[in-house]
This record gives sequence, C-alpha cells and structure tokens, in this order.
Amino acid sequence: MTAHSETGHSGTQQGATNLMTEIKLGPAANIPAGQGRVYEVEGERIAVFRTRGGDVYAVQAECPHRGGPLADGLLGGTTLICPLHSLKFDIKTGAALFGDCGLKTFPVAVDASGQVVLLR
Repeated sequence: MTAHSETGHSGTQQGATNLMTEIKLGPAANIPAGQGRVYEVEGERIAVFRTRGGDVYAVQAECPHRGGPLADGLLGGTTLICPLHSLKFDIKTGAALFGDCGLKTFPVAVDASGQVVLLR
C-alpha cells in the first residue's frame, strides 16, 4: 500500500522538521478496498479510504455542502461521490470536481505492520 500526505507526496514531507505525531487508527484490512471508514481523532471525525489499488487517503468525514457522511459515499479511483447530493471530490487533493467546496485532507500512511497511521 502507498502512503499519501495532504501535499501529494508519499511518506514524510521532505525538508519539514520531523515533529509529526503518528496516531495508529487500526489495521488497513479493516477498510475494504474501495470503501471508507470514519475515525475520531482528537475530537475530529476523519474518513479514511482505501482505493481498489491499495492506496490510502484521509479527508474530513462530513461533506461541506450539507454534512453528508462521506465514508458512505461511492469511491471510484480517487473520486469520491457524496451519498446525499452526489457532489464529487478528489480524495488525493480534497478539491471539488465541480464547485468550490473542497475537503480538508490529512496525511496518512500504512506502516510496515499494516496499521493505518495518521500523521499530525
């Protein structure tokens, strides 16, 4: 599986001081390929998705339009469709494919033991 950060780089960000905290969310196997799961981290709800290709991405859990549960949306490649109003987002970048209400993204990785790790 490939790790992705909010800046689109794999792994840790180059040139950044290594002060990020790793928060283990659980086994990547708990997220079926092509689906998402919600985790609460430090009072914030985060949706983590595993693509059919095995890549892992994390975004805010609620749609910015009307609060739809994004983890219940349809995922095709890196395109996520909100289950309430069919808004489409790129989970790599958080960008809305139509409109201007993008998603907050979070750096996430899968470690050597298969655990999903959120970097804060």
